[in-house]
Amino acid sequence: MSSIQQDVEDISSIPIVPKLLEVICRTTGMGFAAIARVTEEKWVACSVRDEIAFGLEPGGELKLETTICHEIRQNGNAVIIDHVDKDETFYNHHTPALYGFQSYISVPIYRKDGVFFGTLCAIDPKPNKLNTIETVGMFNLFADLISFHLNAIEQVNFAETKLLQERKTAELREQFIAILGHDLLTPVGAVLNVAQLLLRMPMDERTTRLAHIVQDSSYRMKGLIENILDFARGRLGEGIVLNCKPDEPVEKILNQVVTELQLLWPGIIIETRFNLIQSVCCDGKRLAQLFSNLLGNALTHGKKDGEIMVEATSANGGFTLSIMNAGEKIPDAAMARLFHPFSRGEVKPGQQGLGLGLYIASEIARAHGGIIDVVSTDENTCFTLRMPAN
Repeated sequence: MSSIQQDVEDISSIPIVPKLLEVICRTTGMGFAAIARVTEEKWVACSVRDEIAFGLEPGGELKLETTICHEIRQNGNAVIIDHVDKDETFYNHHTPALYGFQSYISVPIYRKDGVFFGTLCAIDPKPNKLNTIETVGMFNLFADLISFHLNAIEQVNFAETKLLQERKTAELREQFIAILGHDLLTPVGAVLNVAQLLLRMPMDERTTRLAHIVQDSSYRMKGLIENILDFARGRLGEGIVLNCKPDEPVEKILNQVVTELQLLWPGIIIETRFNLIQSVCCDGKRLAQLFSNLLGNALTHGKKDGEIMVEATSANGGFTLSIMNAGEKIPDAAMARLFHPFSRGEVKPGQQGLGLGLYIASEIARAHGGIIDVVSTDENTCFTLRMPAN
């Protein structure tokens, strides 16, 4: 679409324009009023009110050199003619003779950045009293209103274009993250399997320690990749997908997560208290991911010489899982964004991560119809999952 065609459409989209042209004709007695886009090469009608059969429609053109608007574009001054035959400047001008008018008024329209757009003009074959404070003031006011609306349209178009570009960029970025994360899972899984196989074999102390390092690093990488994949799925619209089963072995799942993380944090005591009277309908894999994120968060941010208490209860149609660790109080500013993606607060040495763990945990809880609460004091911090048991 050419820029002039776009300008014509922009003027046509301003709802007050037809009424402005009607007011001009009714107030001044002029039979033709128009908003014209005037460039160095063209005069194009953007909107028209024609009561004298002048024969010009929106999008119609006049030869630029035959118009007075051409001169207005060059000098920036309005032109008002009450009676062409009695006007010292225009009585012998080619434009009135060509188009057959006796009265004429045209004021420039400028965009808000000062660039000339065109004119608001009116003509009539009869003389009219136009050069008054009221009429000139009305035309200038209407020209300013048109400029205001053009600026608003430009801002909206710019914002929409920028938003579309940002959406495309975000979608490409998240697709890239999802594909990369998926492709990384395979080699990381292979490294983890090799490390676990090595630990089952007789080795000297140094080799065993190296195998533990490989295993621990693989666990962390696997968790990070899974969080990235879930975040990308959520942003791309798929969200957290559940495969719920009515008889998931919840206690076994929780114990397995504790065992895995205890290997990574052998110096911190993890106490468990499970009272699972009622079966829990859930996605076991997702529950393990949620618990791993919460427990890993407690191990990372809790006191290194403290202990962690894990309690799980299922009864009366509900399931509750809480993880409490001793440590400093979470600052209020951090609490407000605790479950937002990429929110990590103050990161201390050894606390690596992308800030996705708590966000993913909260999304898994929400997918199960549950919620995660957090209470933090100067003595300890406790995250609690509450969700329906069935």
